[in-house]
Amino acid sequence: MKKIIVVFLLVCAFGVVKAQFSLTNTAVTTTQAVTWTFSAKKIAEKTYELHMTATIIPGYHLYAQVNNAEGPVPTTFTFVKNPLLDFMGKVKEVGTLISKLEPVWGFKVNYFENKVDFVQIVRSKVTAPAEAKGVVNFMVCNDKRCLPPKDVNFDIKLGSN
Repeated sequence: MKKIIVVFLLVCAFGVVKAQFSLTNTAVTTTQAVTWTFSAKKIAEKTYELHMTATIIPGYHLYAQVNNAEGPVPTTFTFVKNPLLDFMGKVKEVGTLISKLEPVWGFKVNYFENKVDFVQIVRSKVTAPAEAKGVVNFMVCNDKRCLPPKDVNFDIKLGSN
């Protein structure tokens, strides 16, 4: 009888450990929910488009740059000052913007699903290669939970093509 009880307890313990392992491995992290690519495209003499592209896994959404101050963390770009570069205007969002009432926030929020390209125009003061460095801060959610905001550093080379 003792052997049966021991075997039963071992089977139960194994089941609990296996369930915990499965739950841990299926949890999505912020960097898994959104992957970033960074590139530059020359559009005129000494003028470039910086492309900061977010690819979002299905079921999650990335918040836009403009949202209610009481709501989710908006996507923000902070560029390191570079005396060789002039930043022209603000970062533009190229993608399908969704504006929807989210019950968790109690008001409409702006976000993107699947993919969004953030574009910043820069003008170089020199013909030599330069770099645009910075950090993007963002937050993603699905219909059940939000993942913690994340910073991703980037370094985009200009004029090396």
